[in-house]
Amino acid sequence: MTGTATLFTNISQLVTPGVGVQRGAAMRDLTVIPDAALLVQDGVIQWVGARADAPATPDERDLGGVAVVPGLIDPHTHAVWAGDRLADFEARVQGVPYEEILARGGGIRSSMRATGAASVEELVTLARPRLTALQASGATTTEVKSGYGLDFGAEKRMLQAIRVLQAEFALVPTLLIHVPPTDDRAGYVQAVCRDLIPEVAREGLATAVDVFCEREAFTVDETRAVLEAARAHGLRTKLHADQFHAIGGTELACDLGALSVDHLEASGDAQIAALAASDTVATILPGVTLHLGLNAAPGRSLIDAGAAVAVGTDLNPGSSPVFSTQLALALAVRLCHLTPAEALTAATVNAAAAVGLRDRGALAPGQRADFLTLHSADWRDLAYTLGAHPARAVYTGGHAR
Repeated sequence: MTGTATLFTNISQLVTPGVGVQRGAAMRDLTVIPDAALLVQDGVIQWVGARADAPATPDERDLGGVAVVPGLIDPHTHAVWAGDRLADFEARVQGVPYEEILARGGGIRSSMRATGAASVEELVTLARPRLTALQASGATTTEVKSGYGLDFGAEKRMLQAIRVLQAEFALVPTLLIHVPPTDDRAGYVQAVCRDLIPEVAREGLATAVDVFCEREAFTVDETRAVLEAARAHGLRTKLHADQFHAIGGTELACDLGALSVDHLEASGDAQIAALAASDTVATILPGVTLHLGLNAAPGRSLIDAGAAVAVGTDLNPGSSPVFSTQLALALAVRLCHLTPAEALTAATVNAAAAVGLRDRGALAPGQRADFLTLHSADWRDLAYTLGAHPARAVYTGGHAR
């Protein structure tokens, strides 16, 4: 220990889940300490408890009688992209089918064209305000994926942009194998495994590889090949699965011990049972339900079955323009039927587990001092508030951002 310890006091409620991933009913088991204090040194929590029992320290900071919760962790974003999908949005709300939008040159391939044409510097400039918005909403750590490149140079430029932004934000970079080419799928998958993944691993550009496993994207066998290549090169694995159809992606994620499987709007009993029996985190993305009108992921059923559930924004230009991690938490309550306590756990320790982190997400000794002060004295405003940021201040490593 080298720095001066700081004691944060006058906390109406200090509220936290337990340390590490929480499953099933344990997601509701929060610790609530009234009139609390929090001791931080060198960016790490040293002590938490009632203010009356706090150790003496010369550096004491009054937080103003408001509630304190752990910093939120956004485990699923696509925050690096160029171009926009505003024409798509206008067409879709007028009932134009997605196939026709694609035929007009829109859809995800329009994002890929614009992103592929952008430089690293342009991508950084575009992503910075998006990440700033997520942080202002309460996100103290954010996962960011590539995936709008298709060609390998563009994918690497996306990851290089994330690396540049890591100087300003706590980011977890993921290589996403998102959309197959229109021809020579087998050759593309082979090249991903033989060339792209080894390069990304060698250059330290990502900590995990994600694959979109869907009828419209990659098959289960293609996904398995990519994820096995990722594991062979020391990278962790994640999946997009069951967004539109349950074709076996969730079961594959559980079989491979993936960190998380994300979306799950089309998951049924078999997928819920597989997740409940595995260590893979089920990450739900209610912004997609809101924006596209899809069925909500079965958050309530997953928790009742004993699974570990996380929640993220899925911030992206096409299906979830959600620039608030707190809003994703609030939507998980309304659309996926989580309780406020479960949603807080889903957006903190379970979201950390979904990106392979165990040193944050709870307010406990040894954890990173990432926390939020709210405008309210009651922590439940975090899940209640819509259309405004309930976080008054966002602290990372014990320092206000």
